[in-house]
Amino acid sequence: MNSSKVILITGASSGIGEATARTLAAAGHTVILGARRTDRLEKIAAEIRVGGGAAEFRALDVVNRADVAAFANFAHKKFGRVDAIFNNAGVMPVSPMNALRVDEWDAIVDVNIKGVLNGIAAVLPIMEAQGSGHILSTASTGAHAVGGQFGVYCASKYAVRAIMEGLRQEMQQIRVTTISPGVTTSELGHDISVDDTKAAVDQLRSIALDTNAIANAVLYAIDQPADVDVNEMIIRTVRSAGHAF
Repeated sequence: MNSSKVILITGASSGIGEATARTLAAAGHTVILGARRTDRLEKIAAEIRVGGGAAEFRALDVVNRADVAAFANFAHKKFGRVDAIFNNAGVMPVSPMNALRVDEWDAIVDVNIKGVLNGIAAVLPIMEAQGSGHILSTASTGAHAVGGQFGVYCASKYAVRAIMEGLRQEMQQIRVTTISPGVTTSELGHDISVDDTKAAVDQLRSIALDTNAIANAVLYAIDQPADVDVNEMIIRTVRSAGHAF
């Protein structure tokens, strides 16, 4: 394994973010957890420390650019560097277009797209100054396929994939990785407000991957030698045959 790294994780209070924080800390990395639910973050960080890992946490709203900058600056000031950021925060209030859940469309764009851009903006100057770094973001199998009722969500994940590929082509010393999970056990979609859509998503949950599968993929990408850039990973359960996602 490479030497211990300082790694920021957004959306770290549950699901993929929580699992990744625990996995990276168990592997010897220092993790800084960010999310809005600080009670959850405090518990996760405390459990990591009890297990011998290194963890800090900060309240974080990825929609707020200044908030994300402060999150990165906290880690940089405390540890002297930021080796990686995992832009993982996301929302999925999917619905049919004619339901006109326009506020939910805004939330998807703000969190899933602008949140990633805010993360990139927060760490890029730090990483360029130190001459190294790694930017990872959660996209989705929804960045590779579109389903009815998922149009806005898929658009946001296609955007993440495009942003990350554009960033990769610009970078010489900073690694760029897009993680595209299939259906995974998490709280994603808890805010779906259309009953039929919620039922359809719940049905997909029957073939969901465990979050540790994604956490292990993140660890793999991070622990590669410095000159190896794992650009994109799609992770599905074998039970997803016949499903777009």
